[in-house]
Amino acid sequence: MSSSVSGLGSSQITSELDTYEQRLQAPITQLDNQITTDKADISAWGTIQGSISTLSTALSGIKDLSTINTRTASVGTSGFFTATASSAAQTGTYNVAVKALATVQEIYSSTKATGSASASANIGTGSSGTLTFTIGTGSKAKTETVTVGSGSMTLNGIASAINKVAGGVKAGVVSTANGAELTLQSSATGSSQAFTVSGTAGTALAKFDYLKSSATASAKSSANSSGYMTRTQTAGDSSLTINGVPITATSNKLSSAMAGVSLTLTGKGSSTLTIGSSTTGISSAVGKVATDLNAALATISKETYWAGSSTSTSSASASASASSAKKTGALAGNYTAESISTQLLSAVSGAAASGMTSNSIGLTVSSTGAVALNSTTFASAYAKNPTAVQNLLGQIYTGLSTATKQALGSSTSTSTSGTSAVNTVGEGTIAAQTKSYQNTVTSLNSEISQMEKTDTTELENVAAAYSAAESAATNASITSMY
Repeated sequence: MSSSVSGLGSSQITSELDTYEQRLQAPITQLDNQITTDKADISAWGTIQGSISTLSTALSGIKDLSTINTRTASVGTSGFFTATASSAAQTGTYNVAVKALATVQEIYSSTKATGSASASANIGTGSSGTLTFTIGTGSKAKTETVTVGSGSMTLNGIASAINKVAGGVKAGVVSTANGAELTLQSSATGSSQAFTVSGTAGTALAKFDYLKSSATASAKSSANSSGYMTRTQTAGDSSLTINGVPITATSNKLSSAMAGVSLTLTGKGSSTLTIGSSTTGISSAVGKVATDLNAALATISKETYWAGSSTSTSSASASASASSAKKTGALAGNYTAESISTQLLSAVSGAAASGMTSNSIGLTVSSTGAVALNSTTFASAYAKNPTAVQNLLGQIYTGLSTATKQALGSSTSTSTSGTSAVNTVGEGTIAAQTKSYQNTVTSLNSEISQMEKTDTTELENVAAAYSAAESAATNASITSMY
């Protein structure tokens, strides 16, 4: 706030007005200082909120320990199968013997059928026709029909038409020394995927007949029911034993033969499968919680730290001390912030369940309040009593989750008759503290604005009074001279 009084022509009056203006500014300066302090407090709470939010995210990693994989699968001799295990797998060693791999049916044509050495040459002059595939047998058999136009009567055209259907049979064309050949393969493995082929009579497609449904039983037993198509591989199921128990499947990937174990068969032979226990997943999740909890506690400690006052008489030593010493935090002495820290720390240091404490699983709290996890100690404790460790971690999660929700606020779902559920957020401690400071800052700014308007008017009135007095004195002096 300022006011020009240069027109008064008196240095004494100007000095008086400056002094008066400074006196009016003093309470405004005090309010400005308070606003600066409150904004620093708001910023400090924001920093604390960020660190606790990070901790809250880490807590989701130990919310449901059943979702963390604690099993490993190792195969004694590779080359026969691979395996993975979920947390549902039972530990132990199993003997797995792969007897047969699941296969697809494969057949191919001969140049006798095509009469051409080129995959793009016409194989007949007849009209368009269809290829009918019967996949499977009995009541479960299904039929697929592929239409081939007269302009597509080439091996490439036939293969393309089959693949466009994307059904139970895939087609390809290969080149040999004797010419191009059409290959047909079942889209999936397993004996149920065996197929027959029937082409429209009177067209070039009839040459691709293979064990068609009208063939006799004796013909169906032959690998070649016609002179045009040859079977190179039958559709078959996979076969294996697990600890002597026989198992068959339509695929080489088995997900239900053993609870929690997925097997992928790769060759014939025997090997051992060992399902073991692993703490890697849980230990990693707990370690992340410990790291983020430690960071949150350190943040609160920094913002609430009280440095005290320096008693050094040497300016040099005082300067050196100030540069190395911790600074007083914006929230020094704030009970609410310190209470959050205490609650978080107590959730770990005070946890006890099933005869175990945080220390016994390697989750320690130092004398300075730092939290850390010893993964070796944790692994040892978990191997001895996984249930007890999980119970203890459940208690720690509940304590930390409660503390973070109280600090950050929590979402709740409410509903009213006739309306859908609505999510509402309960105000947390940090939000309440921040809102209080923000309201104070808003109020102080409003008060300052009003004071500045009042002070400006008052200063202008005082300046006018001085001006009137000086004018009156000048007029009196002139009258006296006359």
